[in-house]
Formats: sequence, structure tokens, C-alpha cells
Amino acid sequence: MPSRLTEAQLSALYDVENQWAEDDDFFLAFVNEQANRRVLDLGCGTGRISLALAAHGHSVMGIDPNPGSLTAARAKPGADGVRWVAGTSAEIPDTEVFDVAIMTAHVAQAIHDDGGWCRTLADVRRALAPGGRLAFDSRDPAARAWERWNPENTRITHTLPDGSSVETWKETFLDPEAGGLVALTEHRSLQGAPAQTETSLLAFRTVDQLRQDLSTAGFAVEDIFGGWSGESVGTGQGELIFLARKPA
Repeated sequence: MPSRLTEAQLSALYDVENQWAEDDDFFLAFVNEQANRRVLDLGCGTGRISLALAAHGHSVMGIDPNPGSLTAARAKPGADGVRWVAGTSAEIPDTEVFDVAIMTAHVAQAIHDDGGWCRTLADVRRALAPGGRLAFDSRDPAARAWERWNPENTRITHTLPDGSSVETWKETFLDPEAGGLVALTEHRSLQGAPAQTETSLLAFRTVDQLRQDLSTAGFAVEDIFGGWSGESVGTGQGELIFLARKPA
């Protein structure tokens, strides 16, 4: 019996764990404020929001550095309506111009290196048309979400489309000297086998940090929300949802 998840199973697990939710509704409504827009979905993963945007008539490019995620995205219904690109913001084609860019599912935090984050914002700004808009989400460090990411709170068993059973749980470590970086270890046990582990670093940037980073990159901040219904920071679901614009 296989003891390790394949790339296809990892992508399927991601989709099982990340169903359409209110954050997707928010980003879809944000893009749908105007019809027939040119959209950049940076960190598109397995394509959930990219495919939805294409189905609503937008011209969409999805970019992601994970080959397995893009393989899964390309296999989904409607995938021919999206242009898929492997890589990071550095692979945004110089010839492309977008009306709107989104980074969903806390992709901004996965770009944990501050230098890489600032380069990402600069790349996105260059790719946007004058007046183009950017939306992204990041968890509010004041909510201390990482304190709830422990085996007791996160252990759950999923059934994949191929019938396999996968038990998952999370652990985190916060280094007080690491400047807001949290190490997240995800454990995945296939059919009771010893768990595979994957550790990633997440950046928990403050409102002021993100506002300054956007300003340095040449964006004007339009709104900052703390939840998916437009709550103010500190009164929503522990989110920092930024809407910004490239000056015309």
C-alpha cells in the first residue's frame, strides 16, 4: 500500500481542504465590479478563483510556482479559458497589461521574504494599466491565528476523490527574533502511514507594514478591511484585506 501522497493526491487534498468560501465571494465580486476585465491571479494554486473569473467572462492569467497545482488546474473543466503560467511575479509577461490583480488565500504571507514581497508588488504595479487595482488578503498578526494551529484544534480526516483517507494536522513555531515569521508544519498521513511533513514560513505583516510596502511600490491604498463583509480592522475575522490602485 502506498505510504506517500502523490502530487495529484496533494493537489486533490488542497481542493478538499479549501472549498469555495466567503473570501472567494469577495474577490469574485471585486473583479466583477466591471465586465470583461483583464485579470492577473497571482498564486492561483489549483485554479479555483481563476476558473470562476473566466466563467464570468473575464480574460484571466493564473500564475503559480507549484507545478502540481498547475497540472491540477489545467485538468479542470473550463481550464482552456485561462492562461496558465508557471512561476512567480517575475514571469509576468512584459507584453501583458491587466486591469486588476488579485492574490487570494493569503498568498501574500507565503511570500515571506520582505525583499521578495516588495519585488512582487513592483512587478504587479508594472503589469497593471494606469488606474488598475490590486486586492489581496493577509492575516492580522494582532489576531494571533498561529496560536490555534495545533494538533488538538486542526486534526481532521479527509476522503480524497480516489477514495484514499488522509489525516492532517498542523503545528507552528513563532520565533520572537524572526520579525513576524511563523513556521507552519503541516502533517499528512495517508491511510494511517507515517505522516509526511511540509514546513513553510509565513509572514504576519502589520497594517502599517503593508501600507508602507504598497506606498513604496507606487500604490494608493483605497480600503483596508478586517473581514469579508467589509468590517473594520480588528472587528472581522482577523483579516487584513487591502484594496489598492495604481495611479492613473
